[in-house]
Amino acid sequence: MHFESPIKRRQSRQIMVGDVPVGGGAPISVQSMTNTETCDVDATVAQIRAIADAGADIVRVSIPSMDAAEAFKRIREEVSIPLVADIHFDYKIALKVAEYGVDCLRINPGNIGNKDRVRAVVDCARDKNIPIRIGVNAGSLEKDLQKKYGEPTPDALVESAFRQIQYFDELDFHEYKLSLKASDIFMTVEAYRKIASQIDNPLHLGITEAGGLRSGTVKSSIGLGLLLMDGIGDTLRVSLAADPVQEIKVGWDMLRSLKLRSRGINFIACPSCSRQNFDVIKTMNELEERLEDVTIPMDVAVIGCIVNGPGEAKEADIGLTGGTPNNLIYQDGKPESKTKNASLVDDLEKKIREKAVLKEQKMADIIVKS
Repeated sequence: MHFESPIKRRQSRQIMVGDVPVGGGAPISVQSMTNTETCDVDATVAQIRAIADAGADIVRVSIPSMDAAEAFKRIREEVSIPLVADIHFDYKIALKVAEYGVDCLRINPGNIGNKDRVRAVVDCARDKNIPIRIGVNAGSLEKDLQKKYGEPTPDALVESAFRQIQYFDELDFHEYKLSLKASDIFMTVEAYRKIASQIDNPLHLGITEAGGLRSGTVKSSIGLGLLLMDGIGDTLRVSLAADPVQEIKVGWDMLRSLKLRSRGINFIACPSCSRQNFDVIKTMNELEERLEDVTIPMDVAVIGCIVNGPGEAKEADIGLTGGTPNNLIYQDGKPESKTKNASLVDDLEKKIREKAVLKEQKMADIIVKS
């Protein structure tokens, strides 16, 4: 499909997380977080690499102890992707990982401690040119705010964030982004909308503790989709009780669906019915599994019959329409070849890969000429 996204993104200032720009009109970056034991360096490095291969721009690592901070030093030496250190309770851990080359510090105002401790982290971050994420969570609000509001609310999240914002302003430190997360969609969306209109700092989006792969994907898609449609959000993490690689896939699917970023294949596939001339579901499962390594943006239509098949194929880079006795493969909207059911996955995969190579070469030529 060739329609441009109508979304007008919120104007925000830009910070750098390693070599990844966040805010200021930069592409919305996709993040995930390791769930290995951080002190198991080999396992953590392997997971970071898998997350990066899936398309992550940034990876967050939990640093719950000084032992984990020492492990982080070795992890940092093994991977090149920007790393965010997730710090709770002990501000001294933040100071330690800052020495070891962390690209961003994530602190929680609900548990990091008093102003002197925050100042120590900010002074360290300033000295080493490290940005900070102020991460407000509904589940860990400051005790006085819990008492004031009785329960987590959008206003409580915003007030918690502004406490840190005001203190950071006093310290003349502006290299930070914010998140205001809850597991409740309505609370999260309202909190982000409230703060987005009052500050220009980049915003990190997420529905925290969203759930398992299916339910968490649905909840995150609704909540983050609403915010992204509003133009709110400079970086995002889809929080799933699942393999972190799945978080990256879902995040990219969101951005691709809203035409905010493109990576890999955008499949247009019918849900199938009795009119199908081949097994659409089986075909799609095989194609998605085989073609995960294709990162060039392209549209591929897989339609089981001639009702919508030709129309969808005309709008795609590669299209497959079910037919009798043979199915028809389209390329750039035009009929190109026929394929039988027994070989259609192999045939279609070949056509897609050939098209990906051509598109990649064309993109490279454009870059050279520019």
